[in-house]
Amino acid sequence: MSAAGYGAEQQRRVGFFTDTSICIGCKACEVACKEWNGVPEEPLGLTGESYDNSGALGANRWRHVAFIEQERLVAGDDMRWLMSSDVCKHCTEAACLDACPTGAIFRSEFGTVVIQEDVCNGCGYCVVACPFGVIDRRERDGRAFKCTMCYDRLKDGLEPACAKACPTNSIQFGPLDELREHAEVRVRELQARGESHAQLYGADPGDGVGGAGAFFLLLDEPEVYGLPPDPEVPTRRLGAVWTAAGLAAGALAAGVVASFAGGRR
Repeated sequence: MSAAGYGAEQQRRVGFFTDTSICIGCKACEVACKEWNGVPEEPLGLTGESYDNSGALGANRWRHVAFIEQERLVAGDDMRWLMSSDVCKHCTEAACLDACPTGAIFRSEFGTVVIQEDVCNGCGYCVVACPFGVIDRRERDGRAFKCTMCYDRLKDGLEPACAKACPTNSIQFGPLDELREHAEVRVRELQARGESHAQLYGADPGDGVGGAGAFFLLLDEPEVYGLPPDPEVPTRRLGAVWTAAGLAAGALAAGVVASFAGGRR
């Protein structure tokens, strides 16, 4: 779906819906992401844990397709493959954005979270702030990188490269509200077919990150896919912490003043 035509004054927020039930593990999304964004190549090799040969998300891999071999009776077989193309979640409450001291991370007019590599100073605050462990720094210069949802393509009215390349439509791009409605229908369809564990991950605006801009349909629990079950933005309580610190400092100052005043008497 094109990013064009969402309104001149206020863009509708766009995002990704990744339906893992139809992912075939082709890794076309990984290749398209690298090619379009000029992401450096990395040595490939089997991890020893699955047939996956690209490891995990990182500064040099903004999309990663996980291969999960699961021992479970399915259609007469005693195992099945769960495959999922992981990516930055573009959180509504983005801890990386809150933690960045230089303004290198900003929220775009499309509601996505983008790192400006020419502004990043490599401090790494965003790396530790991300509840999903998505952001990483390159060894060469220490700067942080992650998925931008192809911000340059969005500005030209094009969909992100990964969604464009996906042959099964497992990665779907469009207005976030429409994607959520479609995803709810899809998960009910799968549950009616017997996929009792089918669930949406990151689609709830009331979750610990205010809802994700990139959410998923999973066929098992989040932990099976290496995703945190209850992610929460660590900066959410920052205001309360600073308020408490301010009150404590005020009480201490008042105590010091009172002590000096009492001593003078």
